[in-house]
Amino acid sequence: MKFLDAPPIGIYEKAMPKGSDWPVKLKTARDAGYSFVEMSVDETDERLARLDWTRNQRKDLINGVLDTGVPIPSICLSGHRRFPLGSENQDERETALGIMRKAIELAVDLGIRNIQLAGYDVYYTSGNAETRKNFLDGLKQAVSWASKSQVMLSMEIMDHPLMNSISRFLEYADKIPSPWFTVYPDVGNLSAWGYDVESEFTKGFHKIVAVHLKDTKAVTGVFGGQFKEVPFGEGCVDFPHLFSVLNRLGYKGPFVIEMWTEKAGDPIAEIRKAREWMLKQMKRGGYSPL
Repeated sequence: MKFLDAPPIGIYEKAMPKGSDWPVKLKTARDAGYSFVEMSVDETDERLARLDWTRNQRKDLINGVLDTGVPIPSICLSGHRRFPLGSENQDERETALGIMRKAIELAVDLGIRNIQLAGYDVYYTSGNAETRKNFLDGLKQAVSWASKSQVMLSMEIMDHPLMNSISRFLEYADKIPSPWFTVYPDVGNLSAWGYDVESEFTKGFHKIVAVHLKDTKAVTGVFGGQFKEVPFGEGCVDFPHLFSVLNRLGYKGPFVIEMWTEKAGDPIAEIRKAREWMLKQMKRGGYSPL
């Protein structure tokens, strides 16, 4: 499966059977019809250890990509939930910057072009003016490193109020004016917060490098929303409308179906079903990626 196939739909690593090695994951994605896989470097020790892979481990992954023809163009870097860039603790901030630097170096070695960042100043504690300043300072340093390495940093639209819209990302983009700092909208998160998808995508279209596809349940006055593991078609996202908007805007970039089915009874069946369902929504929305 070549990355230039249309539409370019990838699958999140955590959707596939847990414990499988990378050649199996890449083959699984290819056989299910996906064009690429998005790697996860989350806050667990197991996945953070990828940042310290040896030369041979990095070569093995590159060989897996070449053997299967399935690239890994992006990393979902959520390890900063545990070690936030905005932390009030200096040691934690230094650890966070170390994670960022290592992620960029890993991306360079593996040919990964895009690192998706989590838009949290802090996650497990309350934020304030100091944590927001620290977060901005950390982003500036990260973008400086990434620019020198020709690696894109893209901010995900989050389940967190700090970065829950493209409009809020653009406020940061004004402070960090760089072609290497972009936005990676998660249509589920954007919809759950009640934003107008058409307005938001139109406003930030020039900075969008990829789109996460997942369903969510909306935030209300009495419900905090559900941002993960909502079956497609059972949430608040109007997928046909999304695709009609992207078609009007002329979006040609990649999509990633974001799922957490690695422990499901049959993850492979789940990812096949998700892709087929999403292709139907694209057709309903008149999306034409060519």
